[in-house]
Amino acid sequence: MRFSKLNDWLSWQETLNPEEIELGLERVKQVLSRAKRSTGFNCPLITVAGTNGKGSTVAFLEAIAIAAGLKVCSYTSPHLLQYNERIKINGVAVDDNTLCLSFARIDSARGDVQLTYFEFGTLAAIDIFFQQQPDLVILEVGLGGRLDAVNIMDADVSILSSVAIDHVDWLGDNREEIGFEKAGVFRQGKTVICGDKDPPLSVLTMAEDLHCPFLQYDRDFKVTEVSGSENWSLQSSSGDIEGLLAPGLSGSFQKVNAAMAIMALTQVFPEPIRLSPQLVNQALAAVSLAGRFQKVHARPSVYLDVAHNPQAAKALGSQLSELDGAAKARTWAIVAMLKDKDVVQVLDSIAEEIDCWCFAGLENVTRGMSVSEFTARLADSDLLAGSDGQKPALRDFNKNQCTILSEKAMLANTIDKACDAVLERAGEHDTIIIFGSFITVAEAMSYFSCLNKS
Repeated sequence: MRFSKLNDWLSWQETLNPEEIELGLERVKQVLSRAKRSTGFNCPLITVAGTNGKGSTVAFLEAIAIAAGLKVCSYTSPHLLQYNERIKINGVAVDDNTLCLSFARIDSARGDVQLTYFEFGTLAAIDIFFQQQPDLVILEVGLGGRLDAVNIMDADVSILSSVAIDHVDWLGDNREEIGFEKAGVFRQGKTVICGDKDPPLSVLTMAEDLHCPFLQYDRDFKVTEVSGSENWSLQSSSGDIEGLLAPGLSGSFQKVNAAMAIMALTQVFPEPIRLSPQLVNQALAAVSLAGRFQKVHARPSVYLDVAHNPQAAKALGSQLSELDGAAKARTWAIVAMLKDKDVVQVLDSIAEEIDCWCFAGLENVTRGMSVSEFTARLADSDLLAGSDGQKPALRDFNKNQCTILSEKAMLANTIDKACDAVLERAGEHDTIIIFGSFITVAEAMSYFSCLNKS
């Protein structure tokens, strides 16, 4: 075995391919064949694609299937704190030794093929799942769909959670192009569950060309909410489920994600699984997902969210607006993002919910945006201006402390410095939301973990 420690394997994988992201299936096809693994498991496979909602949908799928007594393997990305989070057996992350042994098998099979970090991990997950002999496998697409390494496997049911603008450098800058890439996970004659009630024509055309039964939200299945409560029901052609309670994840849109999960499970297990309201409620209530409007501090209230595109930021804004007493206190935002994101559109999508901003840098992160570049992108935005409408002159700032631009905008070189500055200024009844990327959330998690222990 090349390495005995997980971190050594991961560090080496980062250097194997000169490109961090290199879409295409030829490399993984070659290695999968050499590893003597097929493109299908001996159990149903659900592949989850989409711009937003993938992680939540996977969590709901996993929870319901486990509650129904199934052995479930799931693969998601990226991770927040530990790589092991990506590969789970019955909701439990695999241990380092299991990963290292699988990495060794993939390394032996690959020969001279230069796999990317993501491809190596995806193949390892597939290898582990073949060994586990599960009742259900759930794979989350990393980027796009058609050329994503996950798409090496043939899904029995594909879920397309949503189609919105993101990753334009790889997927295109409009919903038709992005939809085409995401619909690449569809398979001939296999059911598609679509959570987008207005899917692009490219998605519908792909489903039609492949003769996929296409179950679309708000047409073939619906979420009906009970007036005056968070209770809801799922109505569909395959049968209604009444008396459902709000999922453990906050946000009304999570009911749609839960509905997609239920619909997918009824397609792959129409008879063995009897999805009673009691079983579904028990499973959904227990779901928690780090970095999805996760509260990490009480006074002031601090929430973390991985939202990093306009659609996700808009959904995050709706969650902020639903907080009790949100209108009576200030809401602060700490934001740090990656270079390939549409900063202005993301911030505009949530701006009406934010009173004060702190823009932070991701200085030592691949694809991370420095605070200087961040503010340059906002040069024409009103977000940096004070109450008098005057925009400050952007200048060099002290990297060791926060720079105040106006009474509603600050700059910080790091997430830690941003958290220090905002906590110093926020009142105990204020709300702080920290968002912009998985890396942003991971760094904020570490900060508040240390703060809460002190």
